[in-house]
Amino acid sequence: MVLRVAFPCLPSAAAFAWVLGTGLAAAVEPGGPLPPAPVPNQTSQAQAGQGPTGQGQTGQGQMGQAQGGQAQAQAQAAPVPPAPVEPARRETTTAPEPLPHGATPLAVGPIQPGAAPKAGESRSLEARPNEAKAADGKPADGKPAPKKVSRELPPLVVARISQDTTPTLTPATFLDTLRAAERYQVLVEAGGWQPLPADLTLKPGERNPAVPLLRRHLVLTEDLAPGGPETDLLDPGLMAALKRFQARHNLAETGLVGRQTLAALNVPASVRQRQLAASANRLIGSSFPFGERYVVVNIPSAAVEAVDHGSVARRYVAVVGKPERASPSVETKITNINFNPTWTVPVSLIKKDIIPHMRKDPGYLAKMHIRMLDGQGQEVQPTAVDWSTERAVNYTLRQDPGFDNSLGQVRIDMPNRHAVYMHDTPSKSLFSRDVRFHSSGCVRVADVKALVGWLLDGTPGPNGPGSTWGPMEIETGIATGERRDIKLAKPIPVTFVYLTGYATPDGRVHFRDDVYGLDSGKETGKDVAKSLDKSLDKSSAKSWAKPAAEPAVTGALARPVPAKPTVTKPALPKPSAVKPMDSVKAAPAMPVTGQGVGADAKADAKPAAKATPKPAARPAPAQAAPTAPSAERRAAAPPT
Repeated sequence: MVLRVAFPCLPSAAAFAWVLGTGLAAAVEPGGPLPPAPVPNQTSQAQAGQGPTGQGQTGQGQMGQAQGGQAQAQAQAAPVPPAPVEPARRETTTAPEPLPHGATPLAVGPIQPGAAPKAGESRSLEARPNEAKAADGKPADGKPAPKKVSRELPPLVVARISQDTTPTLTPATFLDTLRAAERYQVLVEAGGWQPLPADLTLKPGERNPAVPLLRRHLVLTEDLAPGGPETDLLDPGLMAALKRFQARHNLAETGLVGRQTLAALNVPASVRQRQLAASANRLIGSSFPFGERYVVVNIPSAAVEAVDHGSVARRYVAVVGKPERASPSVETKITNINFNPTWTVPVSLIKKDIIPHMRKDPGYLAKMHIRMLDGQGQEVQPTAVDWSTERAVNYTLRQDPGFDNSLGQVRIDMPNRHAVYMHDTPSKSLFSRDVRFHSSGCVRVADVKALVGWLLDGTPGPNGPGSTWGPMEIETGIATGERRDIKLAKPIPVTFVYLTGYATPDGRVHFRDDVYGLDSGKETGKDVAKSLDKSLDKSSAKSWAKPAAEPAVTGALARPVPAKPTVTKPALPKPSAVKPMDSVKAAPAMPVTGQGVGADAKADAKPAAKATPKPAARPAPAQAAPTAPSAERRAAAPPT
């Protein structure tokens, strides 16, 4: 108190404590108002009250203290102007000296109670834009970050396929299809159904004058129950009937009327009846050994079915033969599975593909990892062969195993005289198309490893009895890169059939496109093989490979019209099993693309000679002779 009276401008002890508590904060921010100083008059009066003689010290001292307390209270209550700010504090505005290693000093200021400094506050403002760039994945130097290359294979994209568990082919398919052909014959005789407008499109809730016509069509095909309302509205009941129709024709089950559905609806009843009759005729004489487990490839469907105990365990998307290299009908058994197979190029492909490629690019064989071998198995350099000729057919061209092998990583071996089989492929993009007729006769299977696992069920695994062939074992066996042949413990029957119209035991009738033109009923088995080669010229053959011209529509697929044979239409014998079908024209057999001519084709050739009206002028042998070169050339059909 004595110091404060002696030095009125001296701050109080509380002010000193506050300065010490805040550190350097007092040097930056202006100081708050100082406590008021006592009034000089009151201080002097308090000093004068104390006499030097000491008389009345006790009473005067107490009175002086009371007066001093009152004076101090009055002084604190009276407003006092704040102390002036010292100009020397301007030195804090200068830039701080740089610290070693480029560090930046902390910002000076009062510390908020309970608040921690934020991460990264000590960084300079120039570094923060780089921080934002780093957060975006771009480096500070502005160069694009290198992209990580994934070693994983792209996911396999396949076309939509029916998930119906009813098999296409069963022991009852022939009779069921025959009865369906009789029902459709009745429809044809009654006038069939009327075509819908070519520009008709229907969406849920829409009205159209053609809807009653659509209802009558679906009632005739047993997709819609009779007796329903005859309105022009696409209601839920009609949409459900459209979905049933689409399922039978292998179309997307949308319940709407689009371009593909409209094209299938406008196929005449007579065409449908002919498809059923032709398919039933192709099943005559079949001796396929149905068992508990078998495999069916319906060529017009471009699908593979693994049938287990009367139900489809799984249906696989497939790529089958193109029209000019048609897949043949086959009945055999699957005996072996080949991992990392080699591919021996057929002679037909050497002539059609390899020689033209080598004339344009002499390094083609090296790029495709195809080696040339002579008769002794010794490798021959391609430069030693004259590619301007066809002498290359005298050598064996074999492609080594690998990812670019034409058979892929797996081959399903099924001995047959046509030398066709099922296999993997490096060209998996074709599996995503709705129309898949691009191979040279063999069948390419999507997700073939899953089919291999189903086929190997019951076969001892790689570790002998007690082990199995699961997905991991199959991948491990392929990863070695070495050829490995696995013999099935029990061979599984397999058949390639050509059914454009067929009926299932549940009474439904299914239809597919007649891509090979075999349902016309105007050709015998030999004539089909010959006319296909004549009618499918280069321009039409190229049109099959265009994705834009590949509608997945039953009956809507544009195809070249086979040339009419010049011979008189043969009168085929009527089998006893098809007596109800006397009014139905006999259908042609499947084209033969293997060695020789099929048994059905031979049987069809015999009546052709008997049906000739003038045997003397046009003898029968003269008609059968031209088919020999066609059959011989078909024997060299490529197997892939």
